[in-house]
Amino acid sequence: MSFERLVGGQVLVEGPREDAQGGVLFADVVAGGVFRWTGGKRADAVLEGRRGIGGLVPHAKGGIVVTGRDVLVVGARGDDRELLGLRGGMKGFNDLVTTDDGALLVGALRFRPRAGEEPVPGEVWRVPPRRGGEPEPFLEGVVWPNGIGLAPDGATTYVSDFHTGEVLACDADGGGRRVFARVPDGAPDGLAVDAEGDVWVALGPGGGIARFTPDGQLRERLDVPGAEFVSSVAFAGEDDLLVATAGALLRLRGVGVQGRAVPPCTS
Repeated sequence: MSFERLVGGQVLVEGPREDAQGGVLFADVVAGGVFRWTGGKRADAVLEGRRGIGGLVPHAKGGIVVTGRDVLVVGARGDDRELLGLRGGMKGFNDLVTTDDGALLVGALRFRPRAGEEPVPGEVWRVPPRRGGEPEPFLEGVVWPNGIGLAPDGATTYVSDFHTGEVLACDADGGGRRVFARVPDGAPDGLAVDAEGDVWVALGPGGGIARFTPDGQLRERLDVPGAEFVSSVAFAGEDDLLVATAGALLRLRGVGVQGRAVPPCTS
């Protein structure tokens, strides 16, 4: 298997996500902005300037949901709407995913890693579908919440803790917290779950991807040639894997399995 470079020139690519038209949305968490790649060697800017976006997902009514200093719906017609703001010592929001009903699970940070602050445990919050209630904590005590994904049946949620090196698991209601796996090297960053239940984890400074079986055993470790930092992974097409790195968005074709569907947000 070989990695194809789709687009380069970014500082740190994050949150790759296929959209309904077959394009790929992604953010540059350091330089700022959201971009859309549709082919060729360049990507078009969708949102300019906003930094710290660790995750994004299309919204069911158009536009995209992005993280950063808050969780925001960036409307297709400029009608932006905040879904979750800072509260109780929060410093920002990192990665996110949607559940089958379109609710959001999003990681909240309570320290600023890039500013050298001492780690303070954060949590994962749930933002329900619109008019379905108020946002509430879903999984607490996650030091540096990162990638989030769901098992194919929705009964298990996986969360990377970049600080501890663990991929955590919990039940659909946030209970039953346990350690699912520890990464072989690097630190667990973004993750994606395939349709058969394997969990694919970006290894950050490890420069690769770890693939775990549904019972938490390491199935394989993939090296990403030339990548100093692998920040996120996501499935696209029939069985392609999108790989976000420091500097570029890559694609690995034909991994032999489809990804678990990530529906648009309905919050």
